[in-house]
Amino acid sequence: MSELDRTKCRRWVAERFSAERMVDEYIGVYENILAKTKREDHRPWGYYVILTDKPDHKIKRIVVYPGQRLSLQRHQYRAEHWHIICGQALVTRDGDDIELKSGQTVDLPQGAWHRMMNPGKENLVFVEIQSGSYFGEDDIQRVEDDYGRV
Repeated sequence: MSELDRTKCRRWVAERFSAERMVDEYIGVYENILAKTKREDHRPWGYYVILTDKPDHKIKRIVVYPGQRLSLQRHQYRAEHWHIICGQALVTRDGDDIELKSGQTVDLPQGAWHRMMNPGKENLVFVEIQSGSYFGEDDIQRVEDDYGRV
């Protein structure tokens, strides 16, 4: 490659890959990676951490603050299994109230109306195992919600 060709190549690279442009593009890529790998999501009632997200199941660790509850909801594409880690739980499943404590579980079939409430004075922690064909947050049909999300 001649010196003239090298100079043209350097000029071409400098025009297209300025330090400012490269920083802007790097930040954009970094923000995209963060958005796609976000594992913790805070809600008015508490928060959850996604432990596993696979094509055939999803597992979350969910924390519900004292006196708070999730919306009364159902899912078209998934069933859920809840295992209480610590705290007190009051689960509503298709109109029935079920009290649970550490070590106890409840199954929520696909299409069942359900909600979780923390009637205790400490955080309620449980693991949610989702199974089915789709696990997106848009597979939530709410009929009651304390936070105006119906």
